[in-house]
Amino acid sequence: MRVSSTPLRTDVTPARAFEVLAHHAATRGLPPPAMLSGDWFGARAVIAPSLTVSPGAFPAAPVADAPPDVIGGGWFGYLGYDLADPSGRTGFLPPSAWGWADHVLRWSGSGTCHLESLDGGGPPVSTMESLLASAPPASSWSAGPLRRPLPSEHRDAVKACVHAIEAGELFQANICSRFTGTFSGSPAALFAAGVSSLAPRRAAFLSGAWGSVVSFSPELFLARHGRAVRSTPIKGTLPRRGPADDGNAELLRRSAKDVAENVMITDLVRNDLGRVCEVGSVTVPSLLRVRPAPGVWHLDSTVRGTLRPAVSDADLLAATFPPGSVTGAPKIRALDLIAALEPVGRGVYTGAIGLLSPAAGLELNVAIRTFEIADGAIALGVGGGITADSDPEAEWQECLHKAAPLEALLAGVEQ
Repeated sequence: MRVSSTPLRTDVTPARAFEVLAHHAATRGLPPPAMLSGDWFGARAVIAPSLTVSPGAFPAAPVADAPPDVIGGGWFGYLGYDLADPSGRTGFLPPSAWGWADHVLRWSGSGTCHLESLDGGGPPVSTMESLLASAPPASSWSAGPLRRPLPSEHRDAVKACVHAIEAGELFQANICSRFTGTFSGSPAALFAAGVSSLAPRRAAFLSGAWGSVVSFSPELFLARHGRAVRSTPIKGTLPRRGPADDGNAELLRRSAKDVAENVMITDLVRNDLGRVCEVGSVTVPSLLRVRPAPGVWHLDSTVRGTLRPAVSDADLLAATFPPGSVTGAPKIRALDLIAALEPVGRGVYTGAIGLLSPAAGLELNVAIRTFEIADGAIALGVGGGITADSDPEAEWQECLHKAAPLEALLAGVEQ
């Protein structure tokens, strides 16, 4: 497979380019663009200018030689949590959807935009430069306030989870709620606005006839480059609403509950990767790092390993999906308890979204802080890790803190 990469003469930002490409596709009856924004494959952003994303299983991709950092193209898509829900429940989007891009735009870490392709796909450089220089009219959206479940419902689920932990059934589980509402207008405009105002580390946008996934995730699920693999689970949260909350960063690092929550899941991720990595290769180079995210402070840790030679991407996912940070430990018992305590299916939420590239490898986020949109409806999942000393009211407040920046974005409030 031939891989090419050509720098473009443009200073357009990724968010602006996405708007331009979305308008171009809409006016010509083409599929909308797909986009990854923040920190993906060492790039600031990756855009497939027009992509047909269809329901289907996780694909396979050939391996292609390419210079460092070049992506070329590949499979953009998602795996919904529904794939792992033992109850068999589903949301209103397909459980899995993928689309093949034979060319992409990649913004390097220095901000240079490259037109990249696999086997010569995509338009001429001059055509793409002219398109990116256009100025389409602004798109918009409208949405009513999201409806929340009764706080008592979430608190009761947390209490039941704590009782299960006290009974020795498990150490931790992630208990979530689902906020829902109405939506009209452009999901692409919502994504472009969120990328610009929230600057999430692992944002992703996918859309098709089935609906749209608009993700502002801060969390890396998996990055596989060659045989090297890493995961950076997030567990531990405190509010970050303004300067008055700056001290919460230090409080978070000293919080026994949040530290325990993170360490338990980091150990689970070590175990998951250990099933498919070479013996002795799994390490934790970063433990309990405090990092900012929209509206909150988070604790994260990084686990690395080297895959055994015969392990495929499908094998890697079989060992690790769904992500440990949004399930619990032990994972199988946590999946069953989640199915018993959460009243509705999670849909795409807490699954994974990203890109499988023949040239660059595989990167997937954890599908948190993620809107699901279809047929005039919108849903947002929120939740948190429950341990033996969790306080039900504090856990509900954590849900609200996580949702607040996204609810403000949806309402058009500047942030």
